[in-house]
Amino acid sequence: MKIALIPALAMALAACATPAPPPPADTAVVAPEPPPAAGPGPVATPDVDPLPEPRDRPPAPAAVTDPSLPLEQRQANFVAYAVEHYGADADTVRAALAQAEYKQSIIDAISRPAEKVRSWADYRPIFMTDARISGGQAFYREHREALERVAADSGVPAEYIVAIIGVETSYGRITGNYRVLDALTTLAFHYPKRAPFFAAELAHLFALSREEGLDIATIKGSYAGAMGWGQFMPSSYRIWGKDGDGDGRRDLLGDTNDIFASIANYFADHGWQRGQPVAARADRDPGARDLAPDSPKPQWTLSELAAMGYSVRPGEPVPGDAGPRATLVAFDGADGREYWIGYRNFYVITRYNHSPMYAMAVHQLAQAIRDGVGAPPGAAGA
Repeated sequence: MKIALIPALAMALAACATPAPPPPADTAVVAPEPPPAAGPGPVATPDVDPLPEPRDRPPAPAAVTDPSLPLEQRQANFVAYAVEHYGADADTVRAALAQAEYKQSIIDAISRPAEKVRSWADYRPIFMTDARISGGQAFYREHREALERVAADSGVPAEYIVAIIGVETSYGRITGNYRVLDALTTLAFHYPKRAPFFAAELAHLFALSREEGLDIATIKGSYAGAMGWGQFMPSSYRIWGKDGDGDGRRDLLGDTNDIFASIANYFADHGWQRGQPVAARADRDPGARDLAPDSPKPQWTLSELAAMGYSVRPGEPVPGDAGPRATLVAFDGADGREYWIGYRNFYVITRYNHSPMYAMAVHQLAQAIRDGVGAPPGAAGA
């Protein structure tokens, strides 16, 4: 979906309106690393409104990804795999692999994603710039009718759709400079750590080419193979891509109706709650112990968090339903340590790119865009 999370570093679902240090790593899109074992802490109460289970996207088999096998054998096995599981044409796959180019810069980029080395104080200014905010407001005004139609249908506020596009590709201006074929082939056969994921994405690319008539020899995207204004990986494109204007195609590379509908569809399918807030500033009680959840997934009630010394700051939004689940996020900001309570919709944004900093950047940019255009109230939160 991407996750993650911009042009270069390739986006990561993130792009800069003005030159800036390489932003986040890719999106919806990139499958998450296995989470660490849960550490000691309070036991959460049962969730009365569980989140949807993630869609099943099986990884490629060892016959395709085992680095101990010769490259030629892995690629031959990939051809058979793509034909059997994704309906690809064997000759088409062989011809594409033969002309795909290995890119060391892709390996370098994905080995050092920006989210893992930047503090919030450094990360936030990449996205919360006057240019990106004003650009988002102008983009919203230009596409207001289509955006608000999708928002009404899906429950996903228009400003969050705009913010995703703004963070990912600077409103469609920077969609990536790597051929998607080169990116996925490089990672499928030369990056063992994530080869099962990327080899499956490469197979999805061939299926997508057949289904949507895409020329995979020319499509460009991020270093991780994400493409289009919303930086969807091929599997995310196939699963959540939506025909927003009824023309029989899902064009996420340039059709704004399809792009808006697909981003909203991704959020809705991952459990977005219509009309509910995303996040709220939190205050920490003196003497409260450090709380470092190993996942942004909501796991405590607000009462449980308050009992541990973290409460919603007065005036900040609180979900309207009973017993909402939330998590705690702490950042080192420009003015010191910041504490935030992330609600279910915050977690949904992290399904697009697994970094909490990414989700917070999208959230704050969306709020700034909404404030500047007088958008209908959607998901509240500062």
